[in-house]
Amino acid sequence: MKSKTIRLTITGCLGRMGQQLIKAANVNKNFSIYSLTEYKKINKKILGILPQQNTEDAFKKTDVIIDFTVPKCTFEVLKIATKLKKKVVIGTTGFTEKEEKIIKNYSKKISILKAGNMSLGINLLMYLTEIASKSLGNKYLSKIYEVHHKHKKDYPSGTALMLGKGIALGKNKNFYDIIGKKYLNREKFPYGKKINFNSLRKGEIIGEHEVLFSSGKEIIKLNHEAFDRSLYSEGALSAANWIVNKKPGLYSMRDLMNFE
Repeated sequence: MKSKTIRLTITGCLGRMGQQLIKAANVNKNFSIYSLTEYKKINKKILGILPQQNTEDAFKKTDVIIDFTVPKCTFEVLKIATKLKKKVVIGTTGFTEKEEKIIKNYSKKISILKAGNMSLGINLLMYLTEIASKSLGNKYLSKIYEVHHKHKKDYPSGTALMLGKGIALGKNKNFYDIIGKKYLNREKFPYGKKINFNSLRKGEIIGEHEVLFSSGKEIIKLNHEAFDRSLYSEGALSAANWIVNKKPGLYSMRDLMNFE
């Protein structure tokens, strides 16, 4: 029996990730692109589809919405998706603690998979970070270093913050209580009792992340380097494929990867 093609909506279709997702979904036989949205009116078709703004009409017959935009847009999407009972994959980053709680409330009504990074490798790194943090305990201080292309405006990256959450989970602490200093383009930066972050913006680097633990006598490093942006679109499509049959709830890539 032939499996049903998943109808997909891609929001922020003119963005870097939007373009990558269109490209990846177009060659993936499991998906058909149902609609594309953008915050402003677009008069040019993409793959024969005219982009719309976020409306009920744009989402009406879709199965899954993939959202890599900005928090304001994500909440627009969630409001409509909840009304229409649509599944949502969120790759948007930069949410506040209060906004994270709002997303959790939406997930009581619809299925949401949210990840600061859709790469399977990064999600494995977060899992390993949590194990290391738990095993090493409070005698080890930690810090996080990340490098991205010069066009990236936000810092620390959503992925760096996600890895910070891995450290907090390992220590059984609230992540927002242990965020330390956030440095930009520093050559060196210190460890602290809280998690310090250093973000470097240069060239066209796709993404490098490193978690460091130090006791003063030794340093443990966990790192990941991305060479191809398609990593993220492939991960997002895996998430869309996975969530299509899931009940309402807030899921992560960790659920998809079946970590214990």
